[in-house]
Amino acid sequence: MGASIEQRLRLEGAEVVWLKLMQRAIGALRTPRAPIDAVICDIRLPDGTGEELFTTLCRTMTPPPFLFITGQGSIDQAVRLLQAGGVDYILKPFDMSGFLERLTHLLRPKTAVSTRPLLGVSPAARRVEELVALAAITCDPVMVRGARGTGKALVARRIHDLSDRCAAPFASVSLARSDNMICDLDCAVRQVGEGTLFVNGLERLTVPGQDWMMSWLDSGPLAQIIAACGNGMAVETAEGRFRADLFSRLDKFDIPIPPLAERPEDAVWLLHHLFAQMNARRNVPLSGISALAEQTVRSHGWPGNGRELRARLVQAMSTAASDMLFPSDLFPERRAAPDEMLPTLSEARDSAERAHILLALERTGGHLGEAARLLKVSRTTLWEKMQKLGL
Repeated sequence: MGASIEQRLRLEGAEVVWLKLMQRAIGALRTPRAPIDAVICDIRLPDGTGEELFTTLCRTMTPPPFLFITGQGSIDQAVRLLQAGGVDYILKPFDMSGFLERLTHLLRPKTAVSTRPLLGVSPAARRVEELVALAAITCDPVMVRGARGTGKALVARRIHDLSDRCAAPFASVSLARSDNMICDLDCAVRQVGEGTLFVNGLERLTVPGQDWMMSWLDSGPLAQIIAACGNGMAVETAEGRFRADLFSRLDKFDIPIPPLAERPEDAVWLLHHLFAQMNARRNVPLSGISALAEQTVRSHGWPGNGRELRARLVQAMSTAASDMLFPSDLFPERRAAPDEMLPTLSEARDSAERAHILLALERTGGHLGEAARLLKVSRTTLWEKMQKLGL
């Protein structure tokens, strides 16, 4: 199959490099000789899997768009990869015209969503942005799912701003803060006209409020509705606390937002993004964020997601003992645990080296040679060190 694909793509005028082993592909994709437009990858490889290849690349770079080729038994794996940021998959056996159509769609230029990322730089965050762009061109209700602090309101606002309703009003109702839900919803509907109605905290909607919402949807509203909820709506509907027919009406286009704990690179991105904003407003700006603080942010569980990160950063910048932020500034509660088990010197050294190598790879876009020059080591030494540290 690989030979047939290579031959057809060359006939179509493409420059093709066929790498049969995962280990060779990792090196070639990290330090390409020319820009790579797309990667066509079988789920099953002689020395690994397409999933291993993709996730390994994602640790140190933003990989090119992937088109995965999979058999019937690997569909679940392909879907996992799509959720992690892979772009598309095609099921074997396939005809060449269908394959070329998928590849053409994958290579089609995407409309720029914004001058900066919405939620981060991880594959999962980029996948959310792709869904946002698609949601902006639909008239169906949109459901944004995620834990508190993951940025559901940001997603709703971006959908509105990208849509052809952007000149019309955007009305937001937070059910968690509402004392009279029906009144607040009715006022928002009157205000929004043909714009966008954003209902946050859907799981808190009372039974009378659910009936009101169903009647409003039955009336054929002109407004676009975006609803946001936590991850427990399936339980709410299964146990009868939320109308299943209403949830079905609202859940036409689903946008799940993974928690920040699953996107450590986004935690570091958000840290720097918020730091730059806050630092610009200070009379005496801080000089920066230490590598140790970045490493701690990357490894923290973030139960409160982005909201917790913002709160910790606000506190850290107001109480910092020096002009550089350190882990103890962001996590002052850890100062009170001097007897806590310390890692061994070897573990601490490996952890610091791992964080420093990842930082160098991030700054060089995943180019191994450039990262080696930045770290002042040979490329071979860096590669061996990455193998030892599991990178």
